[in-house]
Amino acid sequence: MYWILFLYLIVAYFVPEIGVLAIVCMIGSVAMAVRKGRYWCGHFCPRGSFYDKVVSRFSPHKPIPEFVRSKAMRVFMLIFIFSMFGVQLYLNGFTLAGIGRTFWNIVLVTTLVGVVLGLIYAPRTWCSFCPMGTLSAWVTPRGKREGYPRVCVSAACQMKCKRCAKVCPMQLTPYVSRGDESGYLHPDCIKCERCVKACPTKVMEVQL
Repeated sequence: MYWILFLYLIVAYFVPEIGVLAIVCMIGSVAMAVRKGRYWCGHFCPRGSFYDKVVSRFSPHKPIPEFVRSKAMRVFMLIFIFSMFGVQLYLNGFTLAGIGRTFWNIVLVTTLVGVVLGLIYAPRTWCSFCPMGTLSAWVTPRGKREGYPRVCVSAACQMKCKRCAKVCPMQLTPYVSRGDESGYLHPDCIKCERCVKACPTKVMEVQL
């Protein structure tokens, strides 16, 4: 899907009106999250695909800083982005071209920020506090199990294996220690199923 991001940035630069199509990703991600969580982020987001397919090749894959995952940071970024959107909209005008240019500017800047963070930390660092990802996480059903193992094969597996966590692009912990259900209820799971493929005992599954 990442080629769509490049096509959008090139075409919308010369035809600003095309820039309004960015709203499809904004609305689509949140609308889908109501039933399937952050499924859009893991399967349809062009920028997420770009981070996975391109940025990951050059990323040091370091731990994502905990502060960027904090509620305070995510609320701040949400307010900041929408405030900047309003300012840009005022400067570019309320015409179709002006609205399109506003979307284009926001997409370009946030993508570049994501690239820089990906080259410093991990490819999906931006996704940890992306405004639309945050909104999607907030509306994700809490009663559904996302990525989870029924039970890790043994205590040794839980302590030494953790392959599911090692391959998770969001750096979550899909494995579940006995009596601990925090791993499979995480609203930031993007349903990429890498944990399922990495599990050596094949006890992982993803429920939508």
